[in-house]
Amino acid sequence: MQKVLIVSYYWPPAGGPGVQRWLKFVKYLPEFNIEPIVYIPENPNYPIEDVTLEKEVPPEIRILKQKISEPYKLAGLLSSKKTKRISSGVIQTKNQSFLEKFMLWVRGNFFIPDARKNWIVPSIDYLSEIIAKEDINTIITTGPPHSIHLIGDGLKQQFNIKWITDFRDPWTSIGYHKKLKLTKSSAKKHKQLEHQVLNNADHIIVTSATTKTEFEQITKKPIAVITNGHDTKYSGDSNLDSQFTITHIGSLLTGRNPQNLWKVLSDIARENPVFRKYLQLEFLGVVSQDVMDSLHRFELEPYIRLNGYVSHASAIRKQRGSQVLLLIEIDSEDTKGIIPGKLFEYLSAKRPILAVGPYNWEVANLIKETESGAIFDYKANSELKNVILKWFEAFKEGQLTISSKNIEKYSRQSLTKELSKLL
Repeated sequence: MQKVLIVSYYWPPAGGPGVQRWLKFVKYLPEFNIEPIVYIPENPNYPIEDVTLEKEVPPEIRILKQKISEPYKLAGLLSSKKTKRISSGVIQTKNQSFLEKFMLWVRGNFFIPDARKNWIVPSIDYLSEIIAKEDINTIITTGPPHSIHLIGDGLKQQFNIKWITDFRDPWTSIGYHKKLKLTKSSAKKHKQLEHQVLNNADHIIVTSATTKTEFEQITKKPIAVITNGHDTKYSGDSNLDSQFTITHIGSLLTGRNPQNLWKVLSDIARENPVFRKYLQLEFLGVVSQDVMDSLHRFELEPYIRLNGYVSHASAIRKQRGSQVLLLIEIDSEDTKGIIPGKLFEYLSAKRPILAVGPYNWEVANLIKETESGAIFDYKANSELKNVILKWFEAFKEGQLTISSKNIEKYSRQSLTKELSKLL
């Protein structure tokens, strides 16, 4: 059985979609005659935790750990709330305090490529012995944080091994990168490191075709698109909500604020007393103050239900019980290639997906291919209203369903098979 060393920062009990990608790959790789060995930090500073994911870690998988020194713990003494938000990539641009601006400046210019950079050298030293001892000839690094890729780069320079980089998100083109208050020299350093990693790796994996096109301008190395996916082996119970629930799962940051959608819902509620009776907007995860202000301005407060962050298992149950699943992305050219991991779980839930995002969003192709819902940009109004009314009428008749197709190729098992071909 071929051995593969996987280097990741995020691993259970970390929560969020990033950890689930490699947790599922590790789960299914042995089916393709590949033995994964996972290397993670011993004392990480996770902004979100979900202990239920620990139950999904295969007991036979070997997990190696080394301590990491992170500035977020020290910064947390100044402001734990702001530190936690910055460490998760949630950066508010409005009403920033002097402390928040200072912390962002320090984060962007003193910790390149990111605040986990102190783990690079100790990890290279530790893993050099492991690679020699275990006779490992393939390593995979997954980021962000992109400092993880520099561990792979260091090991590649020492050993004649195959190095695959997995980019769950882009590097210098992702939205929050521009908010780090970088100096010209710091921005240049990020570009240099990005170029170094993309050209030294043997193979690159990305999660969207847009990111592949972007990286092809930087490197001639082979690039494969392996999206996130869904695990179809769900055995829990779920009953459809009796209310017309429109549910969003995950963070709703300041930029994810489709005011055209809020206006349409407000207009229908004002015009239709039956719609008012059944409408319920559910949010599972962090909702920014800007989004809440918009919801209140459109008089949607009576229909809001805030649940906060819930476990992955609870989120899966809610997806299957909701009448409509809401998917929102920031309205920006930089986000048109972002395919949220929850989209694939939405597909597995087989409930209608209502997506609002940037013009030419790559998600549109997936929703159309799978016939799993409807997608709109931030300017749509009348068409959006018509779809919501159509779905509401079907809901009243007890016939709001979706007949998704072509979703099996996005199962975690099928995607792991694609990964195994690279290995």
